Amino acid sequence: MKKLFWLLAIFIAALNLRPIISSVAPLLGTMQSGLGMNALTASLLTTLPVLCMGIFAPAATALRDRWGLERTIFIALVLITGATAFRGMISSVGVLVITAIAGGIGISLAGPLLSGFIKKYFPTKPGIVSVYSVSLTVGASAASALAIPIYNRHDQSLSYTLAIWAILGILALLVWLPLIGKKDQAASAVRSRLPLNNKRAILLTLFFGLMASMFYSLTAWISPIAQSFGYSKASAAMLLTVFTVIQIPVSMTLPSLVAKYGKRGFFLVTCSVSELIGIIMLLLHMPMLPAAIFLGIGAGGLFPLALMLPIVETTTPQEAGAWSAMSQCGGYLIGAMGPLLIGGLYDHSGNFTLALVAMLFVIMAMIVVQLLLSKSPDSVRVAEGRGVNA
Repeated sequence: MKKLFWLLAIFIAALNLRPIISSVAPLLGTMQSGLGMNALTASLLTTLPVLCMGIFAPAATALRDRWGLERTIFIALVLITGATAFRGMISSVGVLVITAIAGGIGISLAGPLLSGFIKKYFPTKPGIVSVYSVSLTVGASAASALAIPIYNRHDQSLSYTLAIWAILGILALLVWLPLIGKKDQAASAVRSRLPLNNKRAILLTLFFGLMASMFYSLTAWISPIAQSFGYSKASAAMLLTVFTVIQIPVSMTLPSLVAKYGKRGFFLVTCSVSELIGIIMLLLHMPMLPAAIFLGIGAGGLFPLALMLPIVETTTPQEAGAWSAMSQCGGYLIGAMGPLLIGGLYDHSGNFTLALVAMLFVIMAMIVVQLLLSKSPDSVRVAEGRGVNA
């Protein structure tokens, strides 16, 4: 029963890590017209949380040392829930920007520490990261898909539509409340340090950044790319949905396969090749539905593996949290630049050809990093009984 409760805690916490961002994207046009918001300010509502996820990730380890693992995650959930709920009290541009920052800080703390939580309670089962990644994807997809229906159903209330996701946060706080009652002795005894001089940790951070830049670029631009190819707005939105939904079963199964059979390098490169095929299909102006499927399979596999690597590369929850904090700090900062690069290349050329070529180079660089990670088995630290090989 305890393990089921811990799984529930992981699932409900991860469910809260994206709605404050993804619920905004479908309503950006409405916000601009209703609140007199310019395009730059509107873009900050999605960019700021991602930047915060990178900038404040290192603070997660310091706060874990001070307050304990479970308590820090609980505080992070309070931040996310409070920021989301506050959007329902006051509707203004300033409040939206401030809550975007507060929510991003909460996500930056919870994200790395959930990896440490998995390491602590499931030390020999890194495949449990699939619960984390699937829940995160489900939360993001649900908030994005339901934003417009909720808005239309409830008298076009922007405040209500953005704040309703605080319900998930309240549920998460109720689940996590029993976990914060005991003092984490390990947190007091062991101090976490970011592995800044560890070559594998640096490679992992670079991989996370390249992966995130592709993910956010595709999420932001796959619909505009489709429209530039002559697809209708409805068809372009459907392709984004396909790209997102296909990630769920992949995220659910791949970490377990890697945990069972090993060969991390093989699965990493296979997912990258899937993205490579999707981009080549777009460059050749082939039908976009199979391209979106290939891209979704690649993205759906790479993200949970990026979350899984700090767990299998380390031996303690403190190390896992520190490695995750470092990889997510650098990774999200790099990832936030991806959509900006694609937009800049499009503005420069007037089409998406240069942008797609740039994506090809990003994927090829990512494959090189993955191969470097796979070819250093002598420095891989594998916990006893884990059964995962590079």
